[in-house]
Amino acid sequence: MHKRGNLFLIVRRSLRQHALSTLITTLAIALGSGLVMAVLIIRAQAYDAFTGGQIGFDAVLGARGSQLQLVLNTIFHLETSQGNIPWTMYQAMKNDPRVELAIPYALGDNYRGFRIVGTTLALFTDFEYREDVKFHLQGGGRPFDPTRQEAVVGSYVSQKLGLNVGDTFNPYHGLVFDESMRHVEQYTVVGVLAPTNSPSDRVIWIPIDGIYRMSGHVLRGGGSEYTAQAGQEIPDAYKEVSAVMLKFRTPQVGFMMDQTINKQGKAATLAWPIGAVMANLFDKIGWMNQILALVAYLVVVVAGGSILASLYNSINERRREFAILRALGARRRTVFTIIVLESATIAALGTAVGFIVYGVIFASAAVIVRAQTGIVLDVFQFHPALVLTPIGIILLGAIAGVVPALKAYQTDVATNLTPTS
Repeated sequence: MHKRGNLFLIVRRSLRQHALSTLITTLAIALGSGLVMAVLIIRAQAYDAFTGGQIGFDAVLGARGSQLQLVLNTIFHLETSQGNIPWTMYQAMKNDPRVELAIPYALGDNYRGFRIVGTTLALFTDFEYREDVKFHLQGGGRPFDPTRQEAVVGSYVSQKLGLNVGDTFNPYHGLVFDESMRHVEQYTVVGVLAPTNSPSDRVIWIPIDGIYRMSGHVLRGGGSEYTAQAGQEIPDAYKEVSAVMLKFRTPQVGFMMDQTINKQGKAATLAWPIGAVMANLFDKIGWMNQILALVAYLVVVVAGGSILASLYNSINERRREFAILRALGARRRTVFTIIVLESATIAALGTAVGFIVYGVIFASAAVIVRAQTGIVLDVFQFHPALVLTPIGIILLGAIAGVVPALKAYQTDVATNLTPTS
């Protein structure tokens, strides 16, 4: 009777006899464990992606205002622009020996809801979105010609809209898609970016000159309104950009520019360091993550309580069974062990199913996050929660079984073996 195999056989038979309550409790445990793992892992991966992911830039220079809004608008393409800065600021950064790379962005248009960003060829020739990794174009595509109405589309844009090399489209004014805001200019797709698993996958890139010359656009970089004319070069004095994306030669440059631009100047804002700006956002919304985690933990606790209640209520039905076991030579601690093992087994079954719940929640969240930001969450990436959560819940299940196990432990053999009429 002390053999481990016999104990598991008794536990399995009990679970089968109380199949309905076992199923309901297992599903409650599965929901709780799946929620806990999903909340912890999605939060961790999102934090890493937004604060230290594949950005490639050290800082963003833009109009005076919020650093967070500037980063969200230019790096993650989520916010509206807080204004423009003169072309001369871009030139100053480009010519600054402390700056390794300066790339101008001009925003304000979209196609079917996907943002169009005007920029220069440096984005494709010099920029590395990951260390030693530049943008790669699929299927024989090429970067746009700065003098033509050509475009390079991100992989997610290509996938969702079916835009491929050779296709044409007309941009729409504004960042929100509106059929009535269609521009007359037609652009030809000349390249599709290979997937980067970054916000760049959700962007359509065109020459910055194309933004300036788009119908209805007016330049105010020189302080007065200027409308670009076909066949005429646009004077630098009138040009403006939404932001300048910066890569510094040394980290110390960021400290110096932060002092001169943010603390001493009033003409512009330098969002630096980008990771710290985004970390500040996560700190501000940390209460929301804590609430989600609290809900998940409460589900687990309730599930643990349901194990306790289910087993405790079944003890009276099984007193005769325990009395027979005792009469056959089983010790009190054996009966105690059976109940605790049964409780832990239910918890283990729940955590096993919980991985399915976790996978469903994670996959759904990953689809939404990618659609909204271009960032890809990895369901197969290891996180300690994948190990600690099952262990913790199985221990909780075992603890929940202690009270009913004590009740079974106290079963009186003589009383419960008395024949019932």
